[in-house]
Amino acid sequence: MDTIINWFEIPVQDLERAAAFYEAVFATKLHRETMPGMEMAIFPHTKPNPGGALLKSDAFKPSAQGSVVYLHASDLSAMLERVASSGGECVFGPQELPDDIGTFALIIDSEGNRVGLHQPV
Repeated sequence: MDTIINWFEIPVQDLERAAAFYEAVFATKLHRETMPGMEMAIFPHTKPNPGGALLKSDAFKPSAQGSVVYLHASDLSAMLERVASSGGECVFGPQELPDDIGTFALIIDSEGNRVGLHQPV
């Protein structure tokens, strides 16, 4: 096993608003999928690497409490600037981690989820 992470889902109330937020922050395009009882916007990834999606479903609700997903940040400073201009807020960081682990920040996304951004060294 190369990684413990296989897939992640970030709950959203408004899929288009959330997708626009993450597309702006990450300067990328998310792929839309619809399945019974749910709509998804999938982050770009290549198999066998882990992937994830924004998920709109009555069974999931956005929250600033609970688990935190840390997403890879290629340029954390630029991404944090785009967070605020895209309807989110930075609640912590950027903060350098010890032992050359990198830099991270916590944001609240457009849906109210607490999400981590991590820029490795």
